[in-house]
Amino acid sequence: MKKVKKIFYFITSAFMYTVLFLMILVCFTVAIYVLEFNRAMKNGNPPTPIFSSYIIASGSMTPNINVNDMVINQRVQAYEIQVGDVITFLSESPFSNGLTITHRVAAITQAPDGSYLFRTKGDANQTADEWLVPEENIIGKVLVKIPYVGYIHSFLLNSYGFLIVIVIPFLIIVIYDFIKLSRLLVKKGKNQLEKVKKTK
Repeated sequence: MKKVKKIFYFITSAFMYTVLFLMILVCFTVAIYVLEFNRAMKNGNPPTPIFSSYIIASGSMTPNINVNDMVINQRVQAYEIQVGDVITFLSESPFSNGLTITHRVAAITQAPDGSYLFRTKGDANQTADEWLVPEENIIGKVLVKIPYVGYIHSFLLNSYGFLIVIVIPFLIIVIYDFIKLSRLLVKKGKNQLEKVKKTK
């Protein structure tokens, strides 16, 4: 039984320390990004993050990218994008204006000013997207997809999910440490009491 408790304590402790480390890492990353963003805004040049991630909300890219998959994007120059690449961009279509879309590049053209325009298409769609994507709307090229992360994301955003994954393991560790410390103090007190009795 003691061995099981030790294993359980080790697993929960490792999990909580991992979560704590990730939270610190996220806070550190956000702080750096905010500083960079504020500096760039003062210069009139708001930056695009080097890496970004999005949860897929529609099935337009199935079966290659499914609903609730996470895509990791890397910021690239427009001339680096090739036909067949999957990109994430801000849509200017009247049907999805302002939404973030992840589709495959079907064709590339250049505007009279030399800037690039991209024709995109969802793998599951019969036809290409009607509206061209200007290079300034591109968030990044998809590097990798991570399946099912959207389910975890939704679960953690739910109050019950947060309670089960974060709060309960944390409370278990705190209670376990408190009981362990209490037993240690009681044992130490008994030893000191026995020493006092022996000296008498």
